[in-house]
Amino acid sequence: MYQFFVEPSQIQDKKVIITGSDVNHIKNVLRMKVGEEIAVKSGEDGREYRCGIEAFAQDQVICSLRFIREEGVELPSKIYLFQGLPKADKMELIVQKAVELGVFEVIPVTVKRCVVKLDEKKAAAKVGRWQGIAEAAAKQCKRGIIPVVKMPMTLREAAAYAQGMDVRLIPYELAGDMAHTREIIEKIAPGQSVALFIGPEGGFEESEVETALAAGIEPITLGRRILRTETAGLTVLSWLMYHLE
Repeated sequence: MYQFFVEPSQIQDKKVIITGSDVNHIKNVLRMKVGEEIAVKSGEDGREYRCGIEAFAQDQVICSLRFIREEGVELPSKIYLFQGLPKADKMELIVQKAVELGVFEVIPVTVKRCVVKLDEKKAAAKVGRWQGIAEAAAKQCKRGIIPVVKMPMTLREAAAYAQGMDVRLIPYELAGDMAHTREIIEKIAPGQSVALFIGPEGGFEESEVETALAAGIEPITLGRRILRTETAGLTVLSWLMYHLE
């Protein structure tokens, strides 16, 4: 079953109108025919709209609504990944896999050991690309929403943004043993929001960890081995997915 995202305004009573690049994909790549069924989501309400293709126009695919599935595919908690900006194309991998694992938002964070330095123009272009990757990943794994990739923040801005979240975690080498980390994870209840802070290559500087701890962000360990930045966040997201589901 192929799935596509549309704007809420494109779902009109018993009709769903698909526009944009998906039109060419449906017509010329997938070569779908009138009568075939597709799944459509608005990326906001989590509902799945099952539709039958009714007609093809030059720049539209016109579909008739058959039924609405209310089954939730989303995690019962909103997870916010605060990711220290990595170098090269690692962020693309992180965004893609984080979306597959159920993240709600990805927030790039600039810290002292970040190799990548983005001005406002470059940041906007990068975020646009990362958002496109998030949408493609959401389609592929049939998410009910499209997770948002925010503009980069400083660590202090990120800590302030996370203040209203129920659980705030930061992996840190000196955080204690795995038993303590397991206890923290197991206390997280469905419905609680979770902020996860991951450092870039080289990790956070000690002063940055102190800033996080002072802001009430709780340290956890990832075990005895040092994980790469692109592995660390996905490891904790996997723990959270297993625990919450």
